[in-house]
Amino acid sequence: MWKRFAVALALVAVTATVLQGHDLFLKLATYYVPPEAALRVAVLNGSFTSSVAAVTPDRLGDLSVVGPAGRRAVPHEAWKPVRDTTWLTVRTGSAGTYVVGASILPRKLSLSADEFNNYLKEDGVPDILARRARRRELQRPAREQYQKHIKAIFQVGETRTDAFTTVLGYPAELVPLANPYSLHVGDTLVVRCLVDGKPIRQQLVLAGGEANGRSMRETRSRSDAAGAVRVVLGTAGKWYVKFVYMRPARGGGVDYESKWATLTFELR
Repeated sequence: MWKRFAVALALVAVTATVLQGHDLFLKLATYYVPPEAALRVAVLNGSFTSSVAAVTPDRLGDLSVVGPAGRRAVPHEAWKPVRDTTWLTVRTGSAGTYVVGASILPRKLSLSADEFNNYLKEDGVPDILARRARRRELQRPAREQYQKHIKAIFQVGETRTDAFTTVLGYPAELVPLANPYSLHVGDTLVVRCLVDGKPIRQQLVLAGGEANGRSMRETRSRSDAAGAVRVVLGTAGKWYVKFVYMRPARGGGVDYESKWATLTFELR
């Protein structure tokens, strides 16, 4: 009896992790940092405020930092899982605007119908949810291949530079068209959505974050024909912008393929 009970609890825990562990973010304690310093970055696998499971370095496809001296690879040894959170150590150089990015290799996942439908609703994939409804597939479980690509933009010293424009070449990516560290509260940040290097139109993009220890109200908007979406920076705080691009799979033993992109930065 106790053995069956333990197995049931384990299954509940696994399901909870699957349902809560969708988003992946790079998050800094502060995005304003000094030159020539060791920077510790949290890799949050779950939400913008907590991590439910660490991501191991064998899952990395790319780990890079871009600064005034250009792009350089970060050794995978700098990516260290500690219990439920991964910690990335990056060393800054001279003053400027920097980008750190990680591309996570694809994985496959099987979900029940309810789990998959709820995930589509909560994580901003309404087009696939509507497609399932039209095709009367809402009671059908789903097999998905997913991959996640994450970036953070941070400011070293006072000098603003243009590393924020760098396209890292990830399968899904968010690239701002203006330096977030040149903007102020009330300004609008325009961000381009890229999938396989090309602008994607009508992509649903979510933006939010935290200010003064509280979560911001998340906003949703669609990208235009150039793949651009406009985010009104209504408050100071730590911001994220994210999207999930999903389409029916073309083989590979799965029903759907998804490509996730997140971008974080801070506004004072």
